[in-house]
Amino acid sequence: MLAYAARRLLGMVPVLLGIAFITFALVSFAPGDAIRLMLGSESVNVENVERLRRELGLDLPWYQQFWNYLGGILSGDLGTSITSRQPVADQVFQRFPNTLVLTAASLLVALLIAVPLGVFAAARHNGAGDYLAMGFAMVGVAMPNFWLGLILLIVFGLELRWLPIRGIGSLADGVLDYASHLVLPAVTLGTSLAAILTRLTRNTMLDVLGEDYVRTARAKGVRPGRVLFRHALRNALLPVVTAAGLQFGALLGGAVIIETVFSWPGLGLLSINAIRQRDLPTMQGAVLVFATCFMLVTLLTDLLYAAINPRIRYG
Repeated sequence: MLAYAARRLLGMVPVLLGIAFITFALVSFAPGDAIRLMLGSESVNVENVERLRRELGLDLPWYQQFWNYLGGILSGDLGTSITSRQPVADQVFQRFPNTLVLTAASLLVALLIAVPLGVFAAARHNGAGDYLAMGFAMVGVAMPNFWLGLILLIVFGLELRWLPIRGIGSLADGVLDYASHLVLPAVTLGTSLAAILTRLTRNTMLDVLGEDYVRTARAKGVRPGRVLFRHALRNALLPVVTAAGLQFGALLGGAVIIETVFSWPGLGLLSINAIRQRDLPTMQGAVLVFATCFMLVTLLTDLLYAAINPRIRYG
C-alpha cells in the first residue's frame, strides 16, 4: 500500500502544476488591467499603479511570472496580500483549520443521518419508512443549502434564540460554546450530502440483501439484526465511502457559501473577501489549497478501501 500511495503522490505533482498554471492563467490573462481592477478606480495615480505592478512582478513576461510563482509555491511563499499586506500563506493556513473543522463536522452529520436512515429504508423496503426516507432524500437534494442555512438561521438563531447565528466560538470559552457555533453551519452544509448518501446506502443495501450469502445466513437462522449490520452493511459501505470521499471535496467548495452565510472565518470566507477586494494573490493561494485538499482526500478515500474490505489489494 505504501508503494501505491507513493505513486499516487508522485502522480499528483503534474496535476498540481496544471492547477497552478490554470490559476495563474485565469488571473493573468483575464481581460482588463488587474492593477486598476484591484485599486478600484480609473483615476488612481499612475505612479502608484506602476509601483504596485513592479511589486507584484506583473511588469515581467508571463512565463517569468509563472516561474517566479512556482518558485514561491515550492518555498511555501504564496505571495503577499494586496489588502492586508500579510503573507498569503499565513492567512490561508490560519483560516484553513476552521474550514477543515466545518467540513469534517458536515461530513459527520451527513453520515450520522444517511447510514442509519438508508439501512432503515432498505429494511422497510416499499413500506412507510422507505417512502419517508426517500422523501427526505429528494427534499435534501432539491433544497439549495444557502436557503436552508437562512431558514435555520431565522428559526433557531433569531426566533428561538437557541444557537448563535454567526462567527466561531472559542475553545477557551468551553467546548459547548464552540460546538454551538458549529451546529447550524455543519447541519446546513451536511444536509444535501446526507440526502445523497441516504439514497445510495438504501440502494446498495437492497443489492447486498439480495445476495446468496445473505439468503444463506437467513436460512441458517441468523438474527435479522445481525444479518443486516454484520453481513450486509459492511459490504454496502464501500460505494458509500467512495461517494463520501468524493463529496468531501464538494463540501470544501460548498463551505465557501456557507461560511459567508454564517460569517464563519474559514478559507471560503477569505476567498469571497479576496474576490470582492480583487486580492489576486490571496485568490490564487486559496484555489491552490482547495485543489490540493481535494486530491489528498481522494487519495485517502482510495486507501480507506483496504481498511474496509481486506480483499482489496493494491499493486
